[in-house]
Amino acid sequence: MKKFFSYYAPYKVLFTVDFLSAVIVGLLELLFPLIVSTFIDELLPTGNWQWILLAAAGLVVVYLFNTFMQFIVTYWGHMLGTNIERDIRNDLYAHIQRLSFRFFDNTKTGKLLTRLTNDLMNIGEMAHHGPEDLFIAVMTLLGAFGIMYYIHPELAIISFIIVPLILVIAIYFNKKMTVAFRELFGRVSDFNHMIGDKIGGIRLVQAFAKEDEALKEFKKINDRFRETKLKAYKIMSFNNSSTYMLMRLVNVFILIAGAYYVTIGELSYGDFAAFILISNVLFKPLEKINAVIELYPNGIAGFKHFLDTMNEKSDVTEREDAITLTDVKGNISYENVSFKYEEKNVLTDITFDIKVGETIAFVGPSGAGKTTLSSLLPRFYDVSAGKITIDGHDIRDLTLSSLRENIGTVQQDVSLFAGTLRENVAYGKENATDDEIYDALAKAQLKELIDSYPQGLNTVVGERGVKLSGGQKQRIAIARMFLKNPPILVLDEATSALDTATELYIQEALNRLAVGRTTLVIAHRLATIKNADRIMVVTKDGISETGTHEELLNLEGGIYKSLHQAQFSTI
Repeated sequence: MKKFFSYYAPYKVLFTVDFLSAVIVGLLELLFPLIVSTFIDELLPTGNWQWILLAAAGLVVVYLFNTFMQFIVTYWGHMLGTNIERDIRNDLYAHIQRLSFRFFDNTKTGKLLTRLTNDLMNIGEMAHHGPEDLFIAVMTLLGAFGIMYYIHPELAIISFIIVPLILVIAIYFNKKMTVAFRELFGRVSDFNHMIGDKIGGIRLVQAFAKEDEALKEFKKINDRFRETKLKAYKIMSFNNSSTYMLMRLVNVFILIAGAYYVTIGELSYGDFAAFILISNVLFKPLEKINAVIELYPNGIAGFKHFLDTMNEKSDVTEREDAITLTDVKGNISYENVSFKYEEKNVLTDITFDIKVGETIAFVGPSGAGKTTLSSLLPRFYDVSAGKITIDGHDIRDLTLSSLRENIGTVQQDVSLFAGTLRENVAYGKENATDDEIYDALAKAQLKELIDSYPQGLNTVVGERGVKLSGGQKQRIAIARMFLKNPPILVLDEATSALDTATELYIQEALNRLAVGRTTLVIAHRLATIKNADRIMVVTKDGISETGTHEELLNLEGGIYKSLHQAQFSTI
């Protein structure tokens, strides 16, 4: 709760204005029954219409003022809740972005979407209504009892006996609702994940004619979601119904008992009317308390989910005294590097050096750890043992931003955003000019294609670049890299989706880009790396062979030679 209330700090003025307005509204609610009592007992018997109309006009003024106060409470109060919701969402998203690849490997996207949307909306509602409504409800409750006691002590005490019972019922159902809503939020996560997964892969679903199976799975999750939601609503309904009935019984009791006290002369007609009105005011704070108790499970479950995610620690962290990597030359050294992933050894005791401007290619069977070697360099994952240095600096001593700004990565699985071509290419350089973008596209063999589009750079690529071919998406990624112009390049199957003719053009462009830069290339197609300065064959036992293309081909019984023969045997 201390963490929750810390989000109110920037909005002290807004909270104070909203809170005081709510207090005034509550006090005026208590004032109305007293005005009615005075009106009936004091003004009506006089028959003085001038005073009656003047009092009515005054009452209208009070109503107008109260209406203005209620507007402030409703609008500014929700502004407060929305501001807090926004701040929490910003903190959560910022934290998620700092988590390592390992976290995303094991976390469903739907779960994160739920925590960023549905959970936080409930927190916003609780931030607005929780403290304010609870305080005003207690204040109004005590104030109403005080006025009822002033009018008729015995009737007030008898009427108030029901209040603790209503609160006990509300607290009892609150515990049940907390459990129900936690389960409900879990269902929402599954629901969002399934929708994102199936709609994102709709082409695969349709290609395999699996629409019926997908619909069946959707209905199953949807039904579970419905059942969990109904379970929560059932508990809520029991709570509302029981408290409603108890309140109505109190109303009936007040009517009977009040009528009795009027007939024996202990209660005037005005006081009786005021007592009935104030009893309705008494029920409003009870309803508010009930509403807060219903809201609490939603909000607190959402906030606990928020804290759970915020408590996730990245296994890739930046040291407090981390230095900024500048004037990068490109000397890279892997020293006795080992890496475990979920207790499985992926790399063991790997050692090699890469000199400034060298192009080093990694080849070998799938799953041997080639991509892992390149992923360790920008610290997408951290080594389990050993160290990696750039120009003599241990990469763990560097700020993550400066490290990654100096490394350009083109991966096999290209990530594009659902924006325009300009936005996707310019991701490689902030505030890039159109001339710079066109230059990068030309180097990536894409300028003619872009010019053929009616909207040019403003052409929307669709979600995940769905409107582009695989080769076009990879060339967009390569264009980004020309724009970023980093001193160190990592090319992970960067030309794997290109046709042979285009691949030759791209290979020439990449060769030009690699001049004077340190380049790590992961490749399965050996023709693309025959001009590398050195080729390292990576197997499950580590780096088994090292040499140039010609040197490795001359190794009798060598792994590289076997791979080469397997690829070119048909030719």
